[in-house]
Amino acid sequence: MRFVLGSQSPARLGVLRSAGFDPSVVVSGVDEDAVAASLTDPAPEELVRALAVAKAEAVFETLGGHGDMVIVGCDSMLSINGEMVGKPITPEAARERWAAMAGKTGELLTGHAIIRVENGVRTQEASGTEGTTVRFGTPSQEEIEAYIASGEPLQVAGGFTLDGLGGWFIEGIDGDFSSVIGISLPLTRRLLAEVGVSVIDLWTRPAS
Repeated sequence: MRFVLGSQSPARLGVLRSAGFDPSVVVSGVDEDAVAASLTDPAPEELVRALAVAKAEAVFETLGGHGDMVIVGCDSMLSINGEMVGKPITPEAARERWAAMAGKTGELLTGHAIIRVENGVRTQEASGTEGTTVRFGTPSQEEIEAYIASGEPLQVAGGFTLDGLGGWFIEGIDGDFSSVIGISLPLTRRLLAEVGVSVIDLWTRPAS
């Protein structure tokens, strides 16, 4: 059975490969702002789940339902200071984000959606969310400027990474490590089970 990751995130791909999967990557191309605008005052969990569902749906439409596969769509946002934030995109936004996050605690919310396809026919689907508490350190201005100049925080949810340069500025987490990187292995396993698929059947190498 083919496992399709509906994301261009190298971090998500890396997590899955480290966990024994060899996903096909199909970028969804979903307009996240349009999806968010279509919702009426969504709860944070509802927002990330809706975005994940939209991405999985878009990938299914792209592939045309050929063969046997499971498609996973993902979305992550940081809830901090009462606000939901995604990718900073610009250095200015990243600088403002870190000024607000330094020394604070936030919740990284990840939504996943899975569509199972059998013989080209969509048969089952499941979706859910995972929340992990992140405790941010207080980097110096010099450290923040160097981090922003690296480009790493601009294209990641919340403007930080746990498994890259940003890891130097994270004091700790309470919850799922893989979820903060981008794809929750525990949540993905539970959702796969809901659609009748075991992770061990998708392993491409023996467990070490």
